[in-house]
Amino acid sequence: MTTTTKPTQNHALKAFWKTRARNRVLYGGRASSKSWDAAAEAIKLADYTTIRFLCARQFQNKIEESVYTLLKKQITRFNLSSHFHITNNKITNKVTGSEFVFYGLWRHIDEIKSLEDIDICWLEEAHSLTPNQWEILEPTVRKEGSQFWMIFNPRYTNDFAYQQFVVNPPPDTIVRKINYDENPYLSDTLLKVISNMEENDRDQYVHVYLGTPLDDDDAVIIKRSWIEAAVDAHLKLDLDLTGTKTVGYDVADSGFDANATVYVDGSICMDTDEWKAKEDELTKSTKRAKVTALRHKAEIVYDSIGVGAHTGSTLNELKYHTHTKFNAGAKVVKPKMRYNNIPNCEFFSNLKAQAWWLIADRFRNTYNAVHNGEVFKADDLIAISSKCANINRLMVELSTPKKDFDKMGRVKVESKDDLKAREITSPNLADAFIMAANKGLVSSALLQKVTVQGF
Repeated sequence: MTTTTKPTQNHALKAFWKTRARNRVLYGGRASSKSWDAAAEAIKLADYTTIRFLCARQFQNKIEESVYTLLKKQITRFNLSSHFHITNNKITNKVTGSEFVFYGLWRHIDEIKSLEDIDICWLEEAHSLTPNQWEILEPTVRKEGSQFWMIFNPRYTNDFAYQQFVVNPPPDTIVRKINYDENPYLSDTLLKVISNMEENDRDQYVHVYLGTPLDDDDAVIIKRSWIEAAVDAHLKLDLDLTGTKTVGYDVADSGFDANATVYVDGSICMDTDEWKAKEDELTKSTKRAKVTALRHKAEIVYDSIGVGAHTGSTLNELKYHTHTKFNAGAKVVKPKMRYNNIPNCEFFSNLKAQAWWLIADRFRNTYNAVHNGEVFKADDLIAISSKCANINRLMVELSTPKKDFDKMGRVKVESKDDLKAREITSPNLADAFIMAANKGLVSSALLQKVTVQGF
């Protein structure tokens, strides 16, 4: 990657390393010197003061996959081989007593919890960091003056690390983006490779070498770029998308879950609300949802599975009778009608899948209307007001669930258990949004149930 074997550091990052901070976030495209510079800084620190480094990455099946090799090379470049003792799993400084230990987060996060006296936790390829891992790491590295170094090439805008440390960085954090154009040590060969990609695949070049995260993951149901196009789409297209007023109410189903409401006016998401409450506080939470609905003179569509099963009766007790239940596991609406030339009952696994796919269609239509000038009926479009509370998190949640399939090959939405396995919390705002924006589908589902029972 570089043309030098001398003990150099990138002058462009001098201020980054000198600025005091709890969290150092260094991100950008490939070939930008991020990891090499971090290794050089680490070796310098370890050689003049006593310091303990925890060097971690998501997966580490062997030591060579860690920053161990980079550190060894930098020790040689700085002509410090006589100062360091290098074993097959640890690096120590003979003079200062500084130490580098190496762990893979995925398999050893519980072991890391018991580590003490960590001065610097260096997270390489930090784009893979999960919320649960961060909840463990942050209090583990608790020594006075301790730091986190987060080095990564951005992957998706929805990734936890990008959202947590670039989009909304916590206090006492320094964030620096650097790309290859600030790396003075690149070889001519690599510069030619980069130039060739820029010429032949501009989008890939922007992602790989300019460090721009991807908006879209083809595995998800609703692409991020579609959602971004929908922000203030009613203003961009100069269309009246107002209409029936609905509040989607997602009821918390566990102590760690949250309640959420989303208010939709016709095809425009106008506002959101989210709050924590215990299971035995259903009446209190339902009152909050009722107040929102009263304020907007809206109907409530609520999740009727699990804890939410009693929401309807609670609303009746509260004298609010304008409500409809949404059973995500119910059968699809109009089962014989075709979707993509396949009967609904053969394409969708359940009502939830049908609801998400129909909303995805409206987001895609909106994208094509905004960016390509295509014309659609108002009911086939969707918009999110830029004044909407929690808009960034709503956009993340809507573009997170992936496509899945049941045993019969019908599409379904990634389950909460599968999301949990990816260490993603329940998308409460997104679920409330889907219910609120699918009022017509919900009404049809209820009518279908009544018809079948009456028959």
